Amino acid sequence: MRDCGISMRLKGVFARIFHIGKYATRLFVVVALALVFFILQHNGLVWFNMPSDKSYPIKGVDVSAHQGKIDWQILKSQNISFAFIKATEGSTWVDKRFAYNFAESRKQGLYVGAYHFFSFDSSGLTQAQNFIANVPNIRDSKALPPVVDIEFYGSKAKNPPSPQKVYAELDRLLMTLEKHYKIKPIIYTTPSFYDMYLRERYAKAYMENPLWIRSVFFAPDSVWARLFNVYFQSWSFWQYDPQGVLKGYSGGEKRIDLNAFNGDEKQLQLWLKKQRIY
Repeated sequence: MRDCGISMRLKGVFARIFHIGKYATRLFVVVALALVFFILQHNGLVWFNMPSDKSYPIKGVDVSAHQGKIDWQILKSQNISFAFIKATEGSTWVDKRFAYNFAESRKQGLYVGAYHFFSFDSSGLTQAQNFIANVPNIRDSKALPPVVDIEFYGSKAKNPPSPQKVYAELDRLLMTLEKHYKIKPIIYTTPSFYDMYLRERYAKAYMENPLWIRSVFFAPDSVWARLFNVYFQSWSFWQYDPQGVLKGYSGGEKRIDLNAFNGDEKQLQLWLKKQRIY
C-alpha cells in the first residue's frame, strides 16, 4: 500500500510537470512568433497597418535627406501618388536634399508638399521666414499645402514646454505661412502630442487646419482606435507606417514613412480647392 501511495504521488508529480510543460511550450511558441513578427516589422517586411488600395487608393511618402538620393520614377512606380518633402527645421536649418527632392518629385507628376519641423526653442515668426525663404509658392493642381510637423523630440517629452509658449509660437508660424501661401497649413502630429496640446485647441483656433496624424496600429477613425482612445473623426492624411521599405533610395536610412490620404483622387482635388484662400 505504501509503494502504491508513492507511485500515485509520482504519477501526480509527472502529470503536473506534463501539464506545466504544455503551457510552457505554448508560451514559448507565442513569444517566438511575437519576436519574429517584431523583427520583420522592424525591418519593414510586415506592417501593423496594411491599408487596402480599395479603402485608401491615394498612398504617399514623406522623405528627408536621410533617404539619400531618391529615384523618384522608381518610387512613384510603387503605387505612390504624393510626397511630403522635409524642407526646414527651426529658424535656420535647411534639408540639404530639399531642392532636388522637391523638383524631381514634381517632374514625376506627384502631388507634392513641403514640411517644416517645429522647434520649441525658437520664434514662430523666424521659423516661418526660414520656410518661406526655401519653399517656392506654387499654386498648381498638384501643390499640397505646407506642413508643420509638431511633436516631442529630445528631452521635450520628459520636460514638456508650457502650452502657452507652444500656442504663441505655433500661432505665429501658422498665420505667417497661411498669409504667404494663401492656403491653410497642415498640422502633422502624434496622438500623445495632440492630446496634450492640440485637442482643445483644434476645436477653436486650429479647426480649419487639416490634420495629418501618425497612427501605427489602427486607422485613425476605426473602431479599434476608438476602443484604445486614439480616435480621430476628422483627418486628411494618415501616417500608417514609419518603417516602410520601398525601392528607389540609397541613404543611410533604409526605411521610409508611408502615408495615405483620406479619399480618392477626385476627393483630393476637391479637398485642395477647399483649402485654398483666394
